[in-house]
Amino acid sequence: MFRWILDNYRTFLWAFALAIAVWISAVTSADPDETRTLPSPVPVQIIGQASNLVLSSDIPTEVEVTLRAPHSVWSMIEADPQLVRAILDLSGISSGEHILELQIQVNARPVQIVSAAPGAISLTLEPLMTKSFNADLSISGEAAVGYQVGNAKMEPLEIVVSGAQSQVQKVMRARIPVDLNGIRENLDQTIQVEILDQNGQIVDGVTASPEVVHVTLPVSQQGGYRDVAVKVSIIGRVASGYRLTDLSVFPPVVTVYSTDPDLVANLPGVVDTQALDLQNAQDDINTRLSLNLPPGVSIIGEQTVLVQAGVLPIEGSVTLAGEFIEIVGLENGLTAQVSPLSVDVILSGPLPLLDTLTHQSIRATVDLTGLAPGTYQIKPKVEILVANIVVESILPNAIEVVITELDASPSPTPIPSPTPKP
Repeated sequence: MFRWILDNYRTFLWAFALAIAVWISAVTSADPDETRTLPSPVPVQIIGQASNLVLSSDIPTEVEVTLRAPHSVWSMIEADPQLVRAILDLSGISSGEHILELQIQVNARPVQIVSAAPGAISLTLEPLMTKSFNADLSISGEAAVGYQVGNAKMEPLEIVVSGAQSQVQKVMRARIPVDLNGIRENLDQTIQVEILDQNGQIVDGVTASPEVVHVTLPVSQQGGYRDVAVKVSIIGRVASGYRLTDLSVFPPVVTVYSTDPDLVANLPGVVDTQALDLQNAQDDINTRLSLNLPPGVSIIGEQTVLVQAGVLPIEGSVTLAGEFIEIVGLENGLTAQVSPLSVDVILSGPLPLLDTLTHQSIRATVDLTGLAPGTYQIKPKVEILVANIVVESILPNAIEVVITELDASPSPTPIPSPTPKP
């Protein structure tokens, strides 16, 4: 028996290999391999970076990965994209320039990694550097006329800058920018720190701690100055059929001054403009007016204020009844009868224009262009010969039109068929 097995072992091996081939073929047919690129790039994960080193060069944040795997494995990856990872391992890497291969890991089997783009990454590591700077308050602009600014306070007073050595060495200033242009009230703000080089340019790749500074600055009004509101004084009324829609003044608050502080202090807090005449106004008004100030008190800056008044016609509606219907577009050799012969038209628009409307201002028509003999229900059209008038409704909104040939006797009135129920 043993001898027989030895004599036929080659046959056994061939049979075994054939069985495996058949099994692989069956499995492959049921779950074929597919070569595809992942639909979404894989984020690059950095591991092993020493705490005293920082990346000072830009590196790709994502990588495109192409895999070969059975259809069932692709289904797993598509359901959970985190099964594929792209790792950049910096373990044991010293400062300087390096080119490192990306490690593609797939937590599914079986999978063949076909390619990764990019497959390698060039990077530069530098020593981590930390340096402290005094918070440098930079004030621009001036307070409004008549106001004075006190001493500023900041918290904290020191900014710690950290980053790659080559970048931190560029830093010359930790600026706190404050704009006082036109300020009238105390300033109390949290302001972003700006890290600048010797040319006043922002230094990239460094971090500031803290990133913001709390700044307070007292602002007070000087003696003899006062802010007062402006009130528009009007006389007259807009034209009949019109309405005043808006009345505004710019600036709404002005600063006044007097060498006698008591004169300013005794003002009521509001100052009137010269009278704005609205008598019979039909259009918007845009004008500049002076202010009525007591003797010894003057306005700071522009001596007039801009006053704007909106004037619009009052909207209304009117019904014009019995507008005769005109037939247009009827082919030669045909005649037409319409029922009813007229329509009522409801119009809307400015009252002054509605009051001017006459029957000659409106044209109601039915267009029969291209229509053969028969009975039709046609929507009439209304043309308004006055601008800014809108047709709101036409009653009735459909006209019966019977078209016949000129030589034909009148056709009997057709009996309408019942409308089938849905």
